[in-house]
Amino acid sequence: MRFTVYTLFPGLVTPYLQEALLARAIREGLVEVVVRDLRRFAGNRTGRVDDAPYGGGAGMVMRVDVAAAAVDEAAADDPPPDEVVLLTPAGERLTQGLVEELATRRHVCLLSARYEGFDARVESLVTREVSIGDFVLMGGELPALCVMEAVTRLIPGALGDEESHRQDSFASGLLDYPEYTRPAGFRGLAVPDVLLSGHHGMVAKWRRREALRRTLLRRPDLLEAAPLSDEDRSELERLRLELAAGAANEPD
Repeated sequence: MRFTVYTLFPGLVTPYLQEALLARAIREGLVEVVVRDLRRFAGNRTGRVDDAPYGGGAGMVMRVDVAAAAVDEAAADDPPPDEVVLLTPAGERLTQGLVEELATRRHVCLLSARYEGFDARVESLVTREVSIGDFVLMGGELPALCVMEAVTRLIPGALGDEESHRQDSFASGLLDYPEYTRPAGFRGLAVPDVLLSGHHGMVAKWRRREALRRTLLRRPDLLEAAPLSDEDRSELERLRLELAAGAANEPD
């Protein structure tokens, strides 16, 4: 798997690649990351890649010819990118489903903008526009790192435990169940007895119930698309009744 990142600030990206998961995946040859400076395509002595927006307005806009030169350079790589991704708040939301799709690619090119973003004509040069949420950052470097880390986790061998990502939040369409470790008691807070029972069947049932409970309480929208069994639906109905009864018993 290869990532190519185009940015005005390579120094924001490269330190992150030298630690933890991504560093290990790179060191073991599971992932290759190439970080390239967009200023190389400025075409002037100052390295200026932006200009004032047509029609007036605040801020500066990054030039389309700069982005086009980067995309053309990436296209000459071996292998060329399967996806050219523009990181932008206007893009499709980065979800686990999209991450899984990107993980099947051999080469993903990531374009990171700054200032007021790229000239709108850059949209015609990319295969995807991706957003990491409904908020605005200083630039696309952090979103690029989010994409790379999320995708790298799914590459075989990148995690110490190959089952880890299969149990993550969103992997099953639900939020993950709560996890606990030692000490069993801490400041009056105890680990649920079922997790100390050694009964694997009861533990699995409890975890599924808690995943359903968390999703119902925190992200009920996920339940609409989650692959639920008849048992899951019955459990959700019981949870809804419990929650309704609890709300009814709360003092005014």
